Amino acid sequence: MEVRVLIDSIVRQTTVLIAQLATAGGVRAPLAHIANQTFLSLVNELEGQGLGRKVIADMFGMALRSYQQKVQRLSESATDRGVTLWEATYRFMQEIEVASRSDILKRFRYDSEANVRGILNDLVESGLIYRSGRGDATIYRIIPEEDVSRAGVGHHEGSALDLVWLTVYRMSPVSLDALEEAMPLPEGQLGAILQTLVDDGRVTTRQDDGGKLEYTSDSCLISMEDDVGWEASVFDHFQAVVTSICVKLQNGRTRALPSDQIGGSTFRFDVWPGHPDEEEVYGLLARYRQEIVPLWDRVAKYSEEHNGPADKRRVTFYFGQSIRVDPIEH
Repeated sequence: MEVRVLIDSIVRQTTVLIAQLATAGGVRAPLAHIANQTFLSLVNELEGQGLGRKVIADMFGMALRSYQQKVQRLSESATDRGVTLWEATYRFMQEIEVASRSDILKRFRYDSEANVRGILNDLVESGLIYRSGRGDATIYRIIPEEDVSRAGVGHHEGSALDLVWLTVYRMSPVSLDALEEAMPLPEGQLGAILQTLVDDGRVTTRQDDGGKLEYTSDSCLISMEDDVGWEASVFDHFQAVVTSICVKLQNGRTRALPSDQIGGSTFRFDVWPGHPDEEEVYGLLARYRQEIVPLWDRVAKYSEEHNGPADKRRVTFYFGQSIRVDPIEH
């Protein structure tokens, strides 16, 4: 398959996942920042691979000057330096509680009016603020935090804690600055969660060679019985799949071999009620879990009792199963 077609297909599948996550459990998560965030994240990754700005601009089909202006514009609010326009607008509403549209546009007069209006609409549709009136006389009011939490909007404390724990484990050792960049949580929440994780022993701290505080975690286990933390599990599974594909591509290997230690395989079975192999196929997920959990326990116990070498390897094994009842096209 041509690489461009592959990229387009992956983008479409990713948008399907984002749409499902944005509406899970009746929540209407804010999405106004997604396009800009995707652009900036992709730019950062391309720069991290050593590509120059002129090359990246060409890849986006943009002139170098236009590319540089867009990066600068999206990196932070033109009015409030150091934060995105979405974050700056929401923080402003939290501080002032009530404001007219004209007051908000005046407050962010150095930013695009269309962008500010779009963010206000997104905040309203997400249930974070509400509005009354028309035109520039429209009044916006912040919805109290307790009402937002009761409606199921925002970060669930337990879910955010598991997601931070997973991120520390995946990035260990990691500084607070790096975590803040990776985890866009409300101000103060990340520090409180890290302290909770340190207090209960799931995360430890140390100082690097320069005396800077770092966070580490040797393991991360989110039980299947947990009522919260599904966000961390989804991210962990998605990140495992993406990492496996990226590592294989970086190694220049685009085909599978029987002796592979890096990669993945996908198998599809067409079965129906009464099929002789129906139950065996349905039981694949349960059987893999029954086999892997005891192995994970043994490895974790041994690792706790013995100090491994500095260059120890982290092996990530992922698997999943879905069942569709849609008519199968032949």
